[in-house]
Amino acid sequence: MEQHYKLDKVRDLAGGDEDFVAAIAATFLEEVPADAELLEQAVKDLNYKQAYQSAHKMKPTIELFDLGVFDDLIIVQDWGKFEKVGEDCTKELEIVLAAVKHASAEIQADFNL
Repeated sequence: MEQHYKLDKVRDLAGGDEDFVAAIAATFLEEVPADAELLEQAVKDLNYKQAYQSAHKMKPTIELFDLGVFDDLIIVQDWGKFEKVGEDCTKELEIVLAAVKHASAEIQADFNL
């Protein structure tokens, strides 16, 4: 439990309401993996605007669950935001995608979702 993510910030936000914690975990599973897929495709397609939007949308949740890849996500976001033609953010993208995959599987198991 909580190897690839942390619930400290979620629990602080929930104020002891474990149903709220479970609801936030369910929301993570509904949104973050789908956003990660959009981000992956956007980078592959050199769609800077979509990459920026997807990464920007993911930031608060990645930080809330403390996946440990916030700085990597910022690199990918900035790649899109500043249209860094000729620069490669694939390494950072892969780190983010792996973290989302591991955290999603773990959250799903931990919360029986």
